[in-house]
Amino acid sequence: MLARIAARSTLTTSARVAAIRATAARFYSEDQFGRKEAAHENEYIRKHQAEQLKKLKEDLAKQQAAVNDLEKQIQEGQGKPPKK
Repeated sequence: MLARIAARSTLTTSARVAAIRATAARFYSEDQFGRKEAAHENEYIRKHQAEQLKKLKEDLAKQQAAVNDLEKQIQEGQGKPPKK
């Protein structure tokens, strides 16, 4: 009788351990990690591109202001009224 009880408890314990390992593997699978890593990389790239775009827009505004100043100087030098 003792052998039967020991055999049952071993089977129950091993089944529980197997179920826990399967659950853990499901949450930490390589595929899930790869998707999460790719999402982080995409987020970093979007932020980096947004920063670059912001810098380019600022540079464009500075250049446009410089062009406007030069056009104003040219118009004043030629005695013509500035364009509107």
